[in-house]
Amino acid sequence: MSAFKAYDIRGVFGRDFDGETVYRIGRYLPALMSADRVLVGRDCRESTPEVFQRLVDGLTDAGADVVSAGLATTPMVYYLTASQGFAASVQITASHNPGEYNGLKISGAGALPVGYADGLGRLEEMVRRDPGPPGERPGGVTELQGAKEDYIEFLRGFREETSGLSLGIDCSNGMASILARDVFGEGPIYIFDTMDGRFPNHEPNPLVEENVADLKALVIDRELDMGVIFDGDADRVMFVDDRGRFVRPDIITGVLGLHFLSRESGVVLHDIRTSRSVIDFVRTLGGAPFMWKVGHSFAKRKMRELGAVYGGELAGHYYFREFFNCDSGMLAAIHVLNITAGLLRKGERLSDIVDSIAPLANSGEINFRIEDKKGAMDRLMKRFTSEEEPEAVYDFDGYRVEFPDWWFNVRPSNTEPYLRLVVEAADPDMLAEKLVVIRGILNGN
Repeated sequence: MSAFKAYDIRGVFGRDFDGETVYRIGRYLPALMSADRVLVGRDCRESTPEVFQRLVDGLTDAGADVVSAGLATTPMVYYLTASQGFAASVQITASHNPGEYNGLKISGAGALPVGYADGLGRLEEMVRRDPGPPGERPGGVTELQGAKEDYIEFLRGFREETSGLSLGIDCSNGMASILARDVFGEGPIYIFDTMDGRFPNHEPNPLVEENVADLKALVIDRELDMGVIFDGDADRVMFVDDRGRFVRPDIITGVLGLHFLSRESGVVLHDIRTSRSVIDFVRTLGGAPFMWKVGHSFAKRKMRELGAVYGGELAGHYYFREFFNCDSGMLAAIHVLNITAGLLRKGERLSDIVDSIAPLANSGEINFRIEDKKGAMDRLMKRFTSEEEPEAVYDFDGYRVEFPDWWFNVRPSNTEPYLRLVVEAADPDMLAEKLVVIRGILNGN
């Protein structure tokens, strides 16, 4: 399987890609991006030093100057790319994947993402060719001074009064560890806030609820108002409410509207998996929901095109016009903390607003390992559209088929060998009934 994915370059280092691949990426990237200066940040994985060195070798052999941001979160690299006018940047990370993985997230001017359709596909073709000897003028390497401090100051500018809020934060032994105490202070209770690219306590993927078990226990044991958990590179964030429940990330898209849509009406971008109740809630706040494809490279471009106020995805990415239309786990956490503190001052809790937004029964995202993804999706589509008349059908990212009292979305993963399913229904019994039928169809029964 190629390491070149829809949104980035990612895989097991030494199996899906190696140092030579990374070197060639470096050799061809300046020409692809028309950049003679490239910003490079990196995470704490054990393979990252080798990936960094091979990338730098390739970039400088191509004649480009490398500006190192050092150890960084992915959103920090987005911020520096846009605020300091880089034409190209690379963050070395495998995001939420286990420690043996690594990868590269590439951005262009203004932190515009480079996905497979708008650059990575061409880069993959170029990497297959031998780049030949280095050019006559090698580039140099410099450290970007004050990068971390600049980003921290930017984030602190969004903090409001939250002194009455009791909080637990899980950094997942990832890159949030380098910023969390500077941004949130010493008040929260921190767990797993030491960088360790082996991720010894749990995998850095908070969308898998077993990875949130320690944070849930902390919130319940210490009777906290909420918990916050970041993924490995801190571009995603998820939450635990005051009752120790994992809050499904699309619900947070609705929660964020309490802040943003109180200031202005506007477009709110959401992905095709978003709960119908969240969409309705956004409308009640004066927002204009816009459904779009899953994935940061798609979302950021659509945010710009629509002039959206903010956006959110089921995977825990949240996008902000005020942040160059990019995703930042830290910035999303700041806004949710501000909102929750405001609720507490009015005698309400995070769990109250979560329950008011999400009364429907929702399956969450379920993965199926299926070889013939298209055939399975078409069987599902045919079965239900022949038995019932849909209210709406969306087919731009798999299928979302809506009926009066339930809907489903089925789509092939762009990053992993899975078919992904979300089902939502008016009540748990209907949800269970639909899931039995759908599982049978997808499993070929």
